[in-house]
Amino acid sequence: MLKQAAERGDIHLKYLDESGFCLWSPVSYGYSQVGEQKRMEQTKIVQKGRISILGLWEEQAGFEYGLAKGGFKSPSYIELMNWVAARAAVTLAETGRMTVVVQDNGSIHKSQIVQARWDAWAEQGLIMFFLPPYCSEMNPIEGEWHQLKAHEMAGQMFDTAYDLAMAVKASVEHRYKSNEYLIERFIFNSP
Repeated sequence: MLKQAAERGDIHLKYLDESGFCLWSPVSYGYSQVGEQKRMEQTKIVQKGRISILGLWEEQAGFEYGLAKGGFKSPSYIELMNWVAARAAVTLAETGRMTVVVQDNGSIHKSQIVQARWDAWAEQGLIMFFLPPYCSEMNPIEGEWHQLKAHEMAGQMFDTAYDLAMAVKASVEHRYKSNEYLIERFIFNSP
């Protein structure tokens, strides 16, 4: 029903999810030359690191995202969603269309401080739609994460979280620019 409304142009439909990348990405293939063993040169581990991405994918249109070292918490989710809500307000004013964000039931999506923002976001034209519990396969952004990990980032190793973040950023840009999508990155305020 939501997808049909988006196809008719009644709403803007975005799929939201978080994913993560580690300093060492798994190899996604098993090919090697005859007589050679598959191997990767290992980097020196100078730090432990994980880069998380919180993305909003709009089919055939665009990808908005923010990066964070470690994982996301409710305050950073709110900061990104305030940005999305401000953009939804412009869309609502210009086109009369609401923006609907489909997401899972993750704790950061439904914490008390987040729920306190829902009415304000709705007034700006941003509506939250939650998938049934344990049904992440119903969120098409999962396929986008697979593409980024299996085709853009596979088999790479990084010494620092900064290098990893720059590679994630470059991979996102490569994937979506080649599909002529609008790409926008949200940059979090530093504490």
